[in-house]
Amino acid sequence: MGPREVGGRAVDAVRRRRWRSAPPAGPDVTGARFTAVLPAGTIAAVPPDAAKRLVADADRLMDGHAVFFGVDRDDLVDPDWFHDPKTGRRAPLSHAFDVPYRDEEAVGDIKQIWELSRHHHLTVLATAYALTGDERYAERVAAHLRSWWAANPPLRGAHWISGIELGIRLLSWVWIRRLLDGWPGAAALFEDNPRARHQIWHHQRWLAAFPSRGSSANNHIIAEAAGQAAAACAFAWFPASARWRADALRSLDRQLRSNTFRSGLNRELATEYHGLVLELGLAAVAEADAARVPVPATVRLVLLRMTDALAAVVDNRLRPPRQGDADDGHGLVVDGAGTDRWASLLATGDAVFGRLPWWPEVTGTDVRTPLLAALVQPYARVAAAPAVTRPARRPAHFADAGLTVLRGPGEIWCRCDGGPHGFLSIAAHAHADALSVEVRHDGVDILADPGTYCYHGQPEWRQYFRSTIGHNTLELDGGDQSGSGGPFLWTRHARSRVLVADTTGGNTARWCAEHDGYQGSVHRRRVELDTATGELRITDEVSGPRRAARLAFHLGPAISADLAGNRARLTWTRDGEDRSAVLDLPGQLEWRAHRGASDPPLGWYSAGFGRKEPATTLVGGGFADGTGPSGEFTTVLRFGDRP
Repeated sequence: MGPREVGGRAVDAVRRRRWRSAPPAGPDVTGARFTAVLPAGTIAAVPPDAAKRLVADADRLMDGHAVFFGVDRDDLVDPDWFHDPKTGRRAPLSHAFDVPYRDEEAVGDIKQIWELSRHHHLTVLATAYALTGDERYAERVAAHLRSWWAANPPLRGAHWISGIELGIRLLSWVWIRRLLDGWPGAAALFEDNPRARHQIWHHQRWLAAFPSRGSSANNHIIAEAAGQAAAACAFAWFPASARWRADALRSLDRQLRSNTFRSGLNRELATEYHGLVLELGLAAVAEADAARVPVPATVRLVLLRMTDALAAVVDNRLRPPRQGDADDGHGLVVDGAGTDRWASLLATGDAVFGRLPWWPEVTGTDVRTPLLAALVQPYARVAAAPAVTRPARRPAHFADAGLTVLRGPGEIWCRCDGGPHGFLSIAAHAHADALSVEVRHDGVDILADPGTYCYHGQPEWRQYFRSTIGHNTLELDGGDQSGSGGPFLWTRHARSRVLVADTTGGNTARWCAEHDGYQGSVHRRRVELDTATGELRITDEVSGPRRAARLAFHLGPAISADLAGNRARLTWTRDGEDRSAVLDLPGQLEWRAHRGASDPPLGWYSAGFGRKEPATTLVGGGFADGTGPSGEFTTVLRFGDRP
């Protein structure tokens, strides 16, 4: 931490001690009204199939059923807001600042506890009411909100610990009120309800007092600013509302620019957080536009660049890279299961910014796009929006982020990582994955990024999924390229640099990069993709003294592998069609296949937070000697039946 951050955290500590006394009652508000309603005709614009998916999810919720991070719940008719269904533990209702939320033995899995209280399930139920007019959905929303408000007085318990939780919860409440607007009980639930006003005021007071700072100013502060801005626009009932709104929009502007490369990619280099930040930014702009509050021009500009960058990096099935941490976090949920998150964001980007000719086609439908598009002013119609030159062709190399995408025949997609280790001094959501590659064929993971799986409570699994051996890259001397000091702290960062990124010329797309994470040695990797045949060649070079080496290639969960010596035959099925590839591995290394090992972990794939499944990992062990022939290893991937 720098001196400014240390000083800010000291101020926070003093304020926390002062806030241990009874929370203030808050201002006495009368005559509050909610005016940020959806324009007429918005609900009618929702595609029928998207509405059907949403209502099906709402009906499951009405029956008490949902799945959070791979855990089935059947207690959602009348939930216990502090119960963790994974461990069976219950978080204590002590002062918020005393809850040891990272101690699973004392609290349970805090992500399980927090997720339900983001109230995304209530935005789903409220959307179902807006779509159908069935008051059962609205009544269940009201019962849950009254239950939550009664069980969670200000500064008591686990739900008052983290600013990102408060910010996202405020955003949910704004949309719940909007979507329930036709229900006769909406005003009595919100603006005419002293307890609701008390909660909304205390949430905003908390966010104004304890913003994420310095080394922690990543996606969390975006959520805090977005939630604060949304609430201060839609629930502008308090003396401090104008100040909170102005401060939040300034913070959102500053932090969006800080958190985003000029190319449009998120600086955390964790793709799911790119999606989360984009969702949060669009939702905040929607509230400001609905309230006719001016938005800093650069907010829209950053969101436009983020949308173009997303369109550039997805594969042919609209899947972005699986890079860095991913915890299934969403800013606003108004869609049912089966709705493609990334297609939805691109559809919203089309409505708000306009698609470019090279954008991939979006054929799916969603609920969120027509709702947001009804509130957000199209970029071209915003008088203060800065002129911007958007990419004339689909970008393949993002120099500032060190991310390069090579594309070949048969919808081959290869992501190469030569970027910074992570964002800010602690690089909280980074993985030790320098020079890793990720390869897909028609959207199927061939050489896969294994994912994240967990944050708290299972340190050996947290360590594995963000380790060097947990990625498609080279490990030396059994250690990570970057040094970890905790589950969200990197004390030493490998420095990478891209040497070649040639994605447009001739019949071969080329990439080359190196990193210095292994003291005394340099790992350099070249990747060449034959754009005519689809052959992919990966060459690893190590300069420096002789060291123990392990080279890992993680196969996707759909891939079956038959390893014989240093050749692996890969097979899978896509859309009912059998497909195959051959992976010729470096002969200097001794190769073994691992699948579903737990001691230590090796051979796993996490499709989403809290979920993991066995998958084959090929690991070659031996030595790397920069002074001899064992200093270079070549791997060749060929698709189809060619030898």
